[in-house]
Amino acid sequence: MFQHGIFRILAAAPKLVVANPAANATAIESLIESADADLIVLPELALTGYTCGDLFASDALLNATATQLVRIARCSEGRRSVVIVGLPLVVQDSLMNVAAVIADGEIAGIVPKTFLPTYREFYEGRHFRASGPADPETVSIDRQEIPFGTDLLFPVGPAVIAVEICEDLWTPIPPSSSAAVAGANVLVNLSASNETVGKAAWRRDLIQSQSGRCIAAYAYASSGPGESTSDLVFGGHCLIAENGTLLGQSRRIGDGLSPEWIEQTSIQCDIDLQRLAHDRRVVGSFDDAAEELETQYRRIDLLEGGDERSAPIQLLRHVDAHPFVPSESAELQHRCAEIFAIQSAGLIKRLSCLPKSTPLAIGISGGLDSTLALLVALKAVDAAGWPRSAIHGITMPGFGTTDHTRSSADQLIEQTGIRGDCIDIRQLCLDTFHSLSHQPLGIAIDASTTAESLQTELNQLPDDAADLTFENVQARIRTMLLMNRGFTLGTGDMSEQALGWATYNADHMSMYNVNTSIPKTLVRFLVRYAADHFFEGQLKDLLHRVADTPISPELLPPSADGHIRQNTESAIGAYELHDFFLYHFVRNGFTREKILYLAAQATFEQDYDSDTVADTLDVFIRRFFRNQFKRNCVPDGPKVGSVSLSPRGDWRMPSDADGTAF
Repeated sequence: MFQHGIFRILAAAPKLVVANPAANATAIESLIESADADLIVLPELALTGYTCGDLFASDALLNATATQLVRIARCSEGRRSVVIVGLPLVVQDSLMNVAAVIADGEIAGIVPKTFLPTYREFYEGRHFRASGPADPETVSIDRQEIPFGTDLLFPVGPAVIAVEICEDLWTPIPPSSSAAVAGANVLVNLSASNETVGKAAWRRDLIQSQSGRCIAAYAYASSGPGESTSDLVFGGHCLIAENGTLLGQSRRIGDGLSPEWIEQTSIQCDIDLQRLAHDRRVVGSFDDAAEELETQYRRIDLLEGGDERSAPIQLLRHVDAHPFVPSESAELQHRCAEIFAIQSAGLIKRLSCLPKSTPLAIGISGGLDSTLALLVALKAVDAAGWPRSAIHGITMPGFGTTDHTRSSADQLIEQTGIRGDCIDIRQLCLDTFHSLSHQPLGIAIDASTTAESLQTELNQLPDDAADLTFENVQARIRTMLLMNRGFTLGTGDMSEQALGWATYNADHMSMYNVNTSIPKTLVRFLVRYAADHFFEGQLKDLLHRVADTPISPELLPPSADGHIRQNTESAIGAYELHDFFLYHFVRNGFTREKILYLAAQATFEQDYDSDTVADTLDVFIRRFFRNQFKRNCVPDGPKVGSVSLSPRGDWRMPSDADGTAF
């Protein structure tokens, strides 16, 4: 058992010789001796082979199987791996298809198969008896009384293992469902599933969906090509899933033939027990099913609770550096279209409550967030049958606006066909400074000061000049103008909400915000995706230009050469790190140490040293706790992904909570 709840599983179909338990035990022994895993899952009837037919009734085969089971148990002594192997076993004068759970030299329990397929190519009812109420609570093996039944759970530290066999998964209510409600979080299936066209995809979907339904890990090991090919072919398909996500699968028929595949197939993955525990805590309906649970499960502790080891240097699972961004896959286009559709549908509903003459006001800055909001608004008004002129794109250049972003904003308005207006806010801000008796960035002003003269002085200031009032006045002037112009569409994203990177009652506020649950990394990705898939020519190039522009609120004056001086990521850290932290803090509830460990496993766009990652995480936690008061009153907006900070449903915390423990 590893630190941080990391539990390593090996699902394997070793080399098999039908009806030769000794040869099969030798292959299994070799696997056990070389494995670095907390749990080894082997196929159904792995000691004999699944296709023995009427040989299962032979005393010679059954006696040899019992002998080799004891041999495998002794091989496991002193090892950290729990081994689960399938075999035929005589129980009360009947033959049963069972799984033996082995740990540290002992057979800890025997779980029989509940559902026997006896249809089409399957004839298990001819050879075996299914589990039932008359089953004994123990069976005698090697002069030891071994717990027996479908009511057995096997805890190993935080892991709680439950076993089902092949057909059990394919039934309307698999036994693993009840076991999960009783506390099992690692479900295993010993299978002998033959290959037919299309069956692998169905098998994969079943395993993924059962792991998601049970909020558990699911490890599946199926018989390999060593089985008899009299009528069937077996592919050794091994899979491991976690809460609806396939972590990995072995090669199988259809993936190409090779000597290695014929000898053995396997897949090894690390599952995250802490993540599973968090998800079960927050999904209240999961515990509701416990009231209907009829089975009283027995718990058989293994390996004295499982000693914890340091987390592995390299995880055997993918850690996505950009968990909010769709991965490159066949479903990429569908996923991106769905995101835009959710954003647009929310806005269309809100627009349906307004008169068609209502202007839809958007502050167009030439930056990422306002560009994405504009793209969503275009889709919404087109779908709602409104003219694009209903969108009022307002540029509001201030003391920090650069020619680069001003040009991008003007071109966006022109090329999208919306109505455009430009309001220079500098004089309004200057008037406000006079009213407040405020010296912007320490510059003395009087009645003779003009917006242009102040701009000239501001441009000469050093790069480290700072003035929060100076920034807030500009942000609030812009919001006032937008609110008085029409129905204001917000543009701020979820990453800014998490960090509080917004001026309270300024860009923090709107009448509806389509970006409210879109993190910054996804904003950038969607703008680039829209450029490549929805537009051509100048607008496509323009959207890429926007996506490549440094992120900045442009509230501080530009440098003397006119370039952006106020770089957000230079001030608070890279957004790809903050979004990574946001996902694992909110979605998974992980500790600081666990998040740092996962960050070390991820491949980010930039190389960050460990100190930079740790310091940025501290910035995230500190700002996240200090800025809940802003999140408590954000405007309405559509939830898009699994993480949202809406105080009306997804994330509720007191504004004055202390983050020290985090």
